[in-house]
Amino acid sequence: MTKPKTFLLGNFAAIIGLMVFAFARPSVPLSAAQEAISGQWFLAPSKTDGFVHLTLQRTGPGTHFNSSDSIRLGDLRGLTAAQIDQDGSAAKFELVRDAGTIEFEGRFKNGKGAGSFVFRPNQSFVGEMRSLRYEELSDDGLFSLALHDVRMQFIRALLAAGYDRPAIEHLVSMRIHGVSLEFINELASLGYSRVPIDGLVSMRIHSVTTEFIRDLKGLGYEGVPVDSLVSMRIHSVDPDFIRGLGDLGYSKVPTDELVSMQIHGVTAGFVKELKDLGYESVPVDELVSMKIHGVTSDFIKRMKGRGVADLSIEHLISLRIHGSEG
Repeated sequence: MTKPKTFLLGNFAAIIGLMVFAFARPSVPLSAAQEAISGQWFLAPSKTDGFVHLTLQRTGPGTHFNSSDSIRLGDLRGLTAAQIDQDGSAAKFELVRDAGTIEFEGRFKNGKGAGSFVFRPNQSFVGEMRSLRYEELSDDGLFSLALHDVRMQFIRALLAAGYDRPAIEHLVSMRIHGVSLEFINELASLGYSRVPIDGLVSMRIHSVTTEFIRDLKGLGYEGVPVDSLVSMRIHSVDPDFIRGLGDLGYSKVPTDELVSMQIHGVTAGFVKELKDLGYESVPVDELVSMKIHGVTSDFIKRMKGRGVADLSIEHLISLRIHGSEG
């Protein structure tokens, strides 16, 4: 599973009806274990062939958990498409992961299912984690590792790459947001070794790809700090924007200034309009100030038409600040 998100399984009445159907008959408990992590599951068709949409819920004193995502049907051992499509079909199936197994029991109707689940920690995994100095592993932590498919191979590779015992929540966050070993290795090949985990996650959230970094390098931006890369992506500073500015004489504009230009709407088109009006190579801070205060090409044309003598950028900005057009 990857990123958790809210998923609405039909309307509320349909869910209630399905749950009543699922628990209408007595069944053998999955386990008599005390304090086991358990809850309810709901399953619905996915738009992607070969996948289903699985929602897990846990409620209780101080606990409200809801995770929903698409998962390969083949990963749910013991469940087939035929069972899902068969009305009244009882089912027992499981999701086996390194950290433990989630066991499911319930029924299907109209292509949707509901029932109960229980989590069984993998004691072999617990032992391996302890050998890696993860001494205090809670069942909740193991459940989260299992739910998001955090594998032992992934953890050991992180340790080998120099990440000293990442916290459980960091391991889960990396898996949720797609921080893979391949991504980490590609970053290292581009000069970004041992990027802090928070930085790696932020890069994935905001689509800072290795391709984006290579494009920047080709434009003369090498070794851009991770937080600047993220800021550039957040504010849509892309290679096309940088090239457009370069064509107008603005080469190697600092990344913080590029971000400021995008935030305030200083486009290549705006720079060209100013150039056509005789304003060549306007400093970036003045371009930003013009946009902040509404000094547009139309405004400049109006001032020219009214015979305003001082058409310096400083005076034009002052006119706009004071609400006067001369």
